[in-house]
Amino acid sequence: MKKLVLTAIMVSVSMVLFAQQKTSKDYIIKTKNVTAPIEEWAEGMNEESSTANAPARDFISTHFPYYSLCDWKAGMRFMVLPEKYDLIVKTFTDATNDREVSSVPLRYKILVYDGFIEKDKSTNGRARMNFHLESTGAKYYYEIPSGSFADYCYGKKGVPTLAYLGDVDIALETLVGKKVFTKTKHYRIDTDNQDGSEDYEVGDREEVEIVAVGVGTRSFPVKIIVENEDGKQFYQNVAISKTNCGMRDDEFIMDNARHLFSNSFELEDDIMMLSDNYRDYIGKIVHTRSTTKMLNEAQTRNVNIISQTGFQIMEIRPLPQKGMIALTLKNTTTSGLYYKNVRFASYLKPGEEAVEGEELFGKLFALGEGKQIETSTATRAAIRAGRVTVGMSEDEVLMVMGDPEAETTNKAGNKVWRCRTPGSGKVLAVEFGKDGRVKSAEVDRAASDNKKGTTRKTTTRRKTTAKNNSWQKKNGTPVK
Repeated sequence: MKKLVLTAIMVSVSMVLFAQQKTSKDYIIKTKNVTAPIEEWAEGMNEESSTANAPARDFISTHFPYYSLCDWKAGMRFMVLPEKYDLIVKTFTDATNDREVSSVPLRYKILVYDGFIEKDKSTNGRARMNFHLESTGAKYYYEIPSGSFADYCYGKKGVPTLAYLGDVDIALETLVGKKVFTKTKHYRIDTDNQDGSEDYEVGDREEVEIVAVGVGTRSFPVKIIVENEDGKQFYQNVAISKTNCGMRDDEFIMDNARHLFSNSFELEDDIMMLSDNYRDYIGKIVHTRSTTKMLNEAQTRNVNIISQTGFQIMEIRPLPQKGMIALTLKNTTTSGLYYKNVRFASYLKPGEEAVEGEELFGKLFALGEGKQIETSTATRAAIRAGRVTVGMSEDEVLMVMGDPEAETTNKAGNKVWRCRTPGSGKVLAVEFGKDGRVKSAEVDRAASDNKKGTTRKTTTRRKTTAKNNSWQKKNGTPVK
């Protein structure tokens, strides 16, 4: 406990020191051979699609705490990074004359938080958040759109245009010089075209070094520039603590997911935590032996994963306190990411059994690909987002919802599945046409009201195939 407190104090001191030393220009960084001073940049905004959520590592959670608006303290520093919408809709008001001001002259300026005034004390009956310009001391405020500050501060919207510099300062202190491995193919490189950048694709798990840290975007405020052994530099804008990022957790999916630090980079220190035995599993193809629950890509809810679903093991992270490991799994059909905590037999003491709710790796997974399912690009996107769409096959619906609670036939003679959304009381009635494709999918409100479910559960639709049985007989028991 004393060590954690000391670490927190050291981080706080570092933030104060950086606040005294760094100006706006210090936060603007570029990949090698590209220069673009702030004063030469035009008013057009960076159109890079921004985005980001994978499990937080101990290092990340220790050094990059999340601050809701309710937890903001006077002195916290932010850079104004307006997006196109913010250039039209004004965000801040000049405190000297109560007139709204354009975000254009404030762009790349640093605002310091001065606290809030609740609506009953405000001259116009609205709550406000006060700031001052670090360079001149000029005072501005952001007016809460509606309700009290106490109500507003618990939401994810935050204060538009503001990128939190606290994460940038800590990243600069703790990450520069560290060896990391790439965890996605997609990064960016800067161009000489003002705020321009372009796509840059890298190989799988390339070893690179973090050479610079600066400010990125409002949603992903930390720009991390890395360099490979050939001297090539590229970067990723990432959300680490997600303080004031303006995005809900369920929005960190699809392309946005890679903009989480843990989805773009893996620290060499974390990799060294793995024993040689577990490291060998990374990259292996496995499939589920039975239906199980896994955390979805957005890390917002558990979803049902049916038997024979194929995955590639992307990451194994030890959880020593729990005696478990955290798996990051990529669906071999949809490429969607899933997360599952399991135990290995080697973690168990003699005579000890896995407790209820925990699953042994060897009992849950078997080596090799599962059942192959043909899907379209559009359907794969819907599956990863957890949506049932018209035209899906039965297999594709199973990938989204898991096994149905009941199967009936309607008056038109069409098959109807009733599938309960994992973690909620909602039941989806999915009707299939004569061609075996989804004709409609609507919430069954009557069934949804009964969270325990009133319909008879069907047996698991997927059984281990004869082919897989023969593989086991030939090759022996899969790894434990």
